[in-house]
Formats: sequence, structure tokens, C-alpha cells
Amino acid sequence: MDKNIRYNEPWILQRADPYVCRHTDGFYYFTASLPEYDGIALRRSRTLQGLSDAEEIRIWNRHESGIMSFHIWAPELHFLDGKWYIYFAGSDKDDIWALRPYVLECADSDPMTGDWTEKGMIQRADDDPFSFTDFSLDATVFEAGGERYYVWAEKVSVGKKISNLYIAKMESPWKLKTAQVLLSTPCYDWERIGFWVNEGPFAIRHGGKIFLTYSASETGIDYCVGLLSADENADLLDPNSWTKKRTPVLRSDASRRIYGPGHNCFTTDEDGNDIMVYHARTETKIEGDPLYNPNRHAMLMKVRWNEDGTPLFSYE
Repeated sequence: MDKNIRYNEPWILQRADPYVCRHTDGFYYFTASLPEYDGIALRRSRTLQGLSDAEEIRIWNRHESGIMSFHIWAPELHFLDGKWYIYFAGSDKDDIWALRPYVLECADSDPMTGDWTEKGMIQRADDDPFSFTDFSLDATVFEAGGERYYVWAEKVSVGKKISNLYIAKMESPWKLKTAQVLLSTPCYDWERIGFWVNEGPFAIRHGGKIFLTYSASETGIDYCVGLLSADENADLLDPNSWTKKRTPVLRSDASRRIYGPGHNCFTTDEDGNDIMVYHARTETKIEGDPLYNPNRHAMLMKVRWNEDGTPLFSYE
């Protein structure tokens, strides 16, 4: 591991919902929600640590009005079928909570300088009347068993709205092949602080299993990380294939001044070791609405593995 990396402390300031991918071109790419929520930017480096001060290039700006004109959130960069795709959520400045998932496409080899085109909102499967009809965000993509899966958070109205996690197979990088399946709902007390929330999913594979982290509760100091797991050869559209851990796997630690850890992704360092990339705050007092306070910083954590093959997320 890079001895210059300082773990579990601010790595890239004021970048919430951080995402890192290590591509075959030898570069690490980084994107995140910008403090103004007004567009999407990329940075890259030959090293993980180098991302911290790498030049940031805006590759797309929000619309002036209509869809994708407000709350541009949680972009993820994926290389699929020989092209680059960015998955993100956006809303309408005249209806700021009408969040929906969108996708950008770049056919050029260099996503920093290439041309990005809007593919529009992710299309649900032909037999699915429900997906993306309400507040939908935090989409991620992973592959298993020769299939590509799309996992996202979407709110449902049962009195007060609840944010659940859903999963579906993908037909193309911009369309789903199957109807949504409910993967997780906030059923435990630590998922229900402030708001009932499951969001920000991301998958990591190890030892024949898929581990899906997600974030829970409101975005202040009670924000935390939960874990779902399944055998990689199981029917991943069967909710019974998944096991949900009863307690959070990562939460605030006042002794380290890390508050509200969450919305993580995974990458590897230059030696191939697993790394969690997450955001957290360094103060308990949040000025104004936590959602609009910019002081969620990207941080890095070494991922260790227990003897039973499960991941261990520790600040040690």
C-alpha cells in the first residue's frame, strides 16, 4: 500500500458521494457530488493518492431549466461495452424533489476530453410500471454470472416516504431488462433516524460472494453503512438469496472525529489491496440543512477480510 496515503481522514475536501474506478488504461478516475450540485466533474491520476490534488475537469453542466436542472447527485463512471457511462440523479429546479436517474455516454477512449451525450433517463423494463415513478437516485452497476445488474434507491409512499433499495437486470447500459425487485427496506432502528433510508449501494466481490454496502438514516452524524451479501452464483433477483446484517458495519466514531460515514464505493490500491472510498464529516455541529452543508469529505479506508470471508471495515 502507498505509504503516503493517510487513511480515515479528509482526502478530498467537500466531495460527497465519492466514486473511484481504476481503469485498464492505468489511471484512477474520481467523481463525486459537487458542493453546488450543478454538474459533473472528473479527475484522474496514475496513483490513488494523486487524485487528491489532480486537476478537476467539468465534463457536463446541469440544464438551465426542466429535467436535470437541479440536485445533480452521486455520479458513477463505468466502462461498459467499450464506452464510458456516467450514472447520476437529477431533478427539476421547479420541482426539486422530482429526482430521477439519468445516464451520459462517451464513445471516446478518453472520458476527460471526449464528447459526452445525454442518453436520458434510465428506461425501465417493458413489463415494469413502477420503477422511477418517484424520487430515485444513487444507482450503481455490477456484473455477476454473465449478467449486468442495476441497483438503486427509490422512495415509496406509505404515509411518510421510505427509501428502499431495488435491483434489476440490465438490457443495455441505459435500459433495464427485468422489473424491479425489492432488495432492502429500512427495517432496523439505525436505518430510521431522521428519515427511513436505504441508499447509496455499491458491490464488492470476494471469496465467491457479493457484498453490497449501503447507507442508512439521514445525512447527518447518524448516517451509517449497512451490508447485504449473497453467493455470486445465486439468483440475485430472489430476495431470499440475500442476507442483511443486523447491525451497521460502519458508523460515527467521535474519538476519531469521523461523523456520518457513508455513500461508499470500492477500488484497489496500486498493489491490488481493497480500499473503501467513503464520505464523512469531521464536526458534529452542522450549519444549516445537512444536505446542503458542503463539509462531507472523501476519505479512504483499508478493507480487511475476516476468516469467514466477510469484510471488516475498521478505522484502526
